[in-house]
Amino acid sequence: MIGVVGTVPDPDFPLVAGETSLKDDSIYIQGRNIPVNRGTPALLAAVIRAGEVLGQPAPFSYLVGDIGLGDGSRRLYEYLTRHLGQSDPRSKSGRGFQAITFHYLQPDVDWHNRVLFAVEEMERRPVLIADAGFMYAAKMSGQSPKYDLFTPDIGELAFLADEEAPHPFYTRGFILHEENRAPDLIARAYKHKNAARCLLVKGKQDYVADQKGIIATVDICVEESMEAIGGTGDTLTGIVTALIGTGMEVAKAAIIAARVNRLAGSYAKPTPATQVMDIIQHIPTALAKILSKNGKGELWGKQS
Repeated sequence: MIGVVGTVPDPDFPLVAGETSLKDDSIYIQGRNIPVNRGTPALLAAVIRAGEVLGQPAPFSYLVGDIGLGDGSRRLYEYLTRHLGQSDPRSKSGRGFQAITFHYLQPDVDWHNRVLFAVEEMERRPVLIADAGFMYAAKMSGQSPKYDLFTPDIGELAFLADEEAPHPFYTRGFILHEENRAPDLIARAYKHKNAARCLLVKGKQDYVADQKGIIATVDICVEESMEAIGGTGDTLTGIVTALIGTGMEVAKAAIIAARVNRLAGSYAKPTPATQVMDIIQHIPTALAKILSKNGKGELWGKQS
């Protein structure tokens, strides 16, 4: 089972926890629906569509409304500290969380550490994935190595690589503008223990790396129009979450997810007007295609 933690850009959206489904262009949870555009709803939609191919059950989500002021995030942090260490939501089925992805939450070091303590109290430690605000909090707290996967874009990677920056706003300029030096930024993040066990760096070329260096690069199906489509980074994190939820090794899941996300984008024939849901609908076809090729030993991208 997969757990997803995140926020919805609606200040009136209540804190909810439960199984999550996708119908048409909306996420449904606890009798409420959320339009899929970007952010955590897009991540969840990608998890669900990939899960259809992988035979995964519906993800269990912890969501709250927050428009960046942090009130909702703090309520969700507090809820997680009380509930993550308890019996898993589907304990009656004998299965706990295989993986938990922490996504858009207002960074808060103290609350982050309390949530991490709650995770450590779980009977079965899940694979820990972090992106966006929660990844920032993990780095700011000095706890990055306790995570199995971070999924930063190049700007977020620059923050991870800056050992002196206490917050993304203070990432030093000479680091922030090293767009063509992702391998150097990756090495720097690991040197200062500000990276998870594995990194999936999202960009024009995707990188999968660990502390030993670059494992693979993925640059298939380059679609310039995808650069203008909000949410494609969220879908990539959703796809890798679904793959890891099957028990797949983290680095392998990251490589496959990068290929799938790019191929789904190509299938959508994107234009600047394309919406992220147009790409999400192609995830099952792209995933089936890539898994077929992977099973034959065919590599889409370059592996070190």
